This record gives sequence, structure tokens and C-alpha cells, in this order.
Amino acid sequence: MLHYRPELKGLARKLRSRMTDAESLLWRRLRGKQIKGHQFYRQRPIEKYIVDFYSASAKLVVEVDGGQHCHGEGMEKDKDRDAHLTAQGLRVLRFSDHDVLVNTEAVLEHIWRNA
Repeated sequence: MLHYRPELKGLARKLRSRMTDAESLLWRRLRGKQIKGHQFYRQRPIEKYIVDFYSASAKLVVEVDGGQHCHGEGMEKDKDRDAHLTAQGLRVLRFSDHDVLVNTEAVLEHIWRNA
């Protein structure tokens, strides 16, 4: 059973109301069990993190990364985060905002294959 810090619940709500264009686009294609019947949740607290999208039944986390994730400290934090989530038995897929916006079908196909 995955746990989360209750104090993250309010922040997760705020993040849901402020999704990026890429997150909104992907959410429209993940919601409603459109990927192999798996329920996805957006801005979901898991352990000490808030992940962009999460499916418990697929044991899958999908992250949509903006520019801050592409260098230095952002990449290191993502590496640590991914290692922690993987240790919990989850698979983590990362896509750039650009890929989600420009190559939506390819991103969805990759998620489908991993769900």
C-alpha cells in the first residue's frame, strides 16, 4: 500500500487547478479509463511526492516535464524521485511538454504499451 503525506493534499488540489496545456491535453486522453481500462488520477500524492498522473492498477506514473527538468538540479531531483517510486514497485514514464503537445499520439502509444 502506497502512503502519502496528508499535508500534500491541498497542494495537489492547487496543482490540479493550474495544469499546463500539455498536462490538460494528456489528461483529456487518460481520464475515463481510456487506456486499457485503467483509471488514472491527476496530481496524485504518493509517498513524499505529487506525481502528474498515476494508475494504481497499471502501477504506472506518467510525468510531463517542463524546461526546469532538463538540466542540473531538476534532472538530479527527477532521478532521485524516479528511483524512489521505482523502489515502490511503480514504473515511471517521463515526457516533455513539447512531446505531449506535438507528438500526442506517440506519447499515448508509449503509455498504452506500458500500461
